[in-house]
Amino acid sequence: MSAAPPLALYRRSLGNFRDTMSIVRRRFAVRPARYPRILWNVWLIAWALLTMAIFLRLDAGAGEMRGEWSPGFVRFTDFFTQFGLGGWYLIPAALCLVAANLMDWRGLSRHGRVIVYNWTCFAFLVLCAVGLSGLAVNVLKYGIGRARPLYFDSFGVLSLHPFAMDARFAGFPSGHATTMGAVFGILLLLFPRRWTIALAVTACIASTRIFVGAHYPSDTVAGFGLGLAFAVLSGLVFARLGFIFSQTGSKLPVRKRTFRLVPSRAPRGRASTANSVEAGVDQTQIP
Repeated sequence: MSAAPPLALYRRSLGNFRDTMSIVRRRFAVRPARYPRILWNVWLIAWALLTMAIFLRLDAGAGEMRGEWSPGFVRFTDFFTQFGLGGWYLIPAALCLVAANLMDWRGLSRHGRVIVYNWTCFAFLVLCAVGLSGLAVNVLKYGIGRARPLYFDSFGVLSLHPFAMDARFAGFPSGHATTMGAVFGILLLLFPRRWTIALAVTACIASTRIFVGAHYPSDTVAGFGLGLAFAVLSGLVFARLGFIFSQTGSKLPVRKRTFRLVPSRAPRGRASTANSVEAGVDQTQIP
């Protein structure tokens, strides 16, 4: 089979993008903005108090301990801290969306469209949660301008240099911890019964920023909470649009039974019924 000419790919990509925007606008128009009653004020106050308590109790000690950890432990944490980089999550998600946008959806089988549709929604969720929280944390960290613990001797535990645009003064909140908070939020929404495992793994990766001397403990807690909030907000909007999640009145979005990233092993008749419900006329066209 010969490859599609560039002009045909461009037209297909543009058509897929227009279909997607049309579907999103239509769903926003016909679906009411009924979001669950989450006590955001309570969670915000708890997050701020926890960050402040850790700042008062642990940050000075972390500043004094920098450079005191054993070289082997620092190398160990330096390896795992790399998984807090947003590129690990944003680049694959972006590539997935590009591939889906260039794909001939109408040439796929119904089952194939459902699988590609689910991957597209998942990639977009990752981009929203990780990408938007990453933008927010960069604005905050450079706007606040807190000195990193690497410069504890020179600047102390609370030295602010707003908009210095210097990496030395980009400590609060932690960008790596924000990414891990967003990842935890996505896992929490998709696998709510495994939230303890997800929290343990993501929190440990976020905490490595303390041991490599890049952030204070309060930086990581603040960043982790910020990323988690963006993930939950993204999930709520996705639930309103009917992507991945279903709307609920009193709790977090619930993952749809038809959301699968791998082919289902269900009996043919049952899978066909589920797919026909999920893969509506508009959904099967989403690039």
